[in-house]
Amino acid sequence: NGNGNGNGSPYAGSQHISMNIPTAPAPKKDGIKKWFAEAKTSISGDLVRSPDDDLFVEIERYIDGLEKQMKNVQSQASGLVKKGKDIANGLFEFGLAFNILGQSEADDLGQALSQMGSAADELSAVSMDHAEKEMAQFEEPLRDYLKTIYAVKAALQKRQDRRLTLTTCMSEVNTKRANLAKLRATPGSEAKAYGAEMSLKRGEAAADASRDEFATVSQRVLREVDRFKREKGDEMRRVVLDYINLQIAYNQKMEQVWADLLPKLEQVQTANIHSSGPAMNENVPPPPTTTTSNVQNGVDGSGMMMPTSAPPSVPPTGPGQYMPQQQQQQQQQQQQQQQQQQ
Repeated sequence: NGNGNGNGSPYAGSQHISMNIPTAPAPKKDGIKKWFAEAKTSISGDLVRSPDDDLFVEIERYIDGLEKQMKNVQSQASGLVKKGKDIANGLFEFGLAFNILGQSEADDLGQALSQMGSAADELSAVSMDHAEKEMAQFEEPLRDYLKTIYAVKAALQKRQDRRLTLTTCMSEVNTKRANLAKLRATPGSEAKAYGAEMSLKRGEAAADASRDEFATVSQRVLREVDRFKREKGDEMRRVVLDYINLQIAYNQKMEQVWADLLPKLEQVQTANIHSSGPAMNENVPPPPTTTTSNVQNGVDGSGMMMPTSAPPSVPPTGPGQYMPQQQQQQQQQQQQQQQQQQ
């Protein structure tokens, strides 16, 4: 008769549905009527419960927190990729400026500036390649991981929808059962009671199908969440290790470019020092060789008269060699006159 109390059912508050009565196929329900019934059930908040409800509440709380954190990480990863591309573009402009500056200098300085520009161009290419690898090996895996979280949330929402559908079907069964009992108690309502009984059978069949679907979806979600938790650690570990190795390789390449440039610039500077030294010495004439007697007599090594410099302020050693200052001035004037006559 389908009037059991359902004490052995895993769903609290549900009624036992008899499967011994043959039922006709359930007709297609009107979409608007079904939506209205489910909305009414959702507003009332009196949904059917199952033994796994507490576990699903914990899962939903965990997934919501994980989604917020992963959104933050993925946003920061996108910012790092963008900054890497900006650095690459900045190094390209930097190298271009040095190449133009080097062309304006024709000596070794221009060559050094051009080498600096070439190194900056190489650094720009390394940085752009690094940014592309960051996007492929770090940003995109995090984005895929976030999509997996969205899929888990969608599965949880699907279970909630099936729970709402089951609650609505069971509410309709209870209403139809009460209506059938009322008609059976009313004399002369046998025909209406027969129609109500057929409607109750269809409702019970729909409730049974909804219950099976709800249980199937619940078990599937639990399996997916369990697999998600197992694989999450391995995937995150792999992504982080790939990112660390990527950063190590990138910094080694950048260091190598700077290390190759440094001796080139030092070689240019050393070459300038060696080339400028002999040129300055060639312009300086060698000092003339003179004797002490010629200097005193105002005659150079070739026999020509030359002005003599003033004697040192310190008197020379030896007796009779000191010359008064007035006498020295007279001797200098005589030497100048002789030079003018010549």
